Amino acid sequence: MNFNSHTDAVVAVAAALVNRLTPGEAHGRPYTPPPPGPDRRATVTDALRAGHRGSREVTDAEAAELSRVAAELRVVFDAVETGDLDTAARQVNRVLDRTQARPHLERHDGEPWHLHFHGGGGTLGDDWAAGCASGLAIVLGGDLYDRLGVCTASHCDRVYVDVSRNGTRRFCSTTCQNRVKTAAFRARASRP
Repeated sequence: MNFNSHTDAVVAVAAALVNRLTPGEAHGRPYTPPPPGPDRRATVTDALRAGHRGSREVTDAEAAELSRVAAELRVVFDAVETGDLDTAARQVNRVLDRTQARPHLERHDGEPWHLHFHGGGGTLGDDWAAGCASGLAIVLGGDLYDRLGVCTASHCDRVYVDVSRNGTRRFCSTTCQNRVKTAAFRARASRP
């Protein structure tokens, strides 16, 4: 299941930014994003490459800006998970307004013309925030908004985008899925 290639890419980046740059729990353990410096720069660069392999290394200032963007985007995933689409839509609109997202057709990397959204601020963070918010707006404005989710495993609040054919994903990763299955197996096995 694909929204379209560019929407898939920016929504994947949105999920990667949220997962790597927002605190909470991951795979049964507390999660704290890396502090400013080389580890955060590498983490942010890796998150951007989730949707665009050719992304360059980010600077400290860009990493800080994208960390703030991740916090904004987290609100969208959390709201969709609780069924509060009004909050999700309002948050997406806030980011679109803040970044002055504007459509622009581009062709690069041997791809055909496709739609990009750039921010009016001219920064890397604004451009990614505009693109991610636009991608999330496309998802929220369609029938597949429930493809955005938060992991249902205990002690994990990492997010995901369900691109499976049947739309039944419940976990952020195979790790969490296996944790839940193992716990259920042990619970059954311990019953008399």
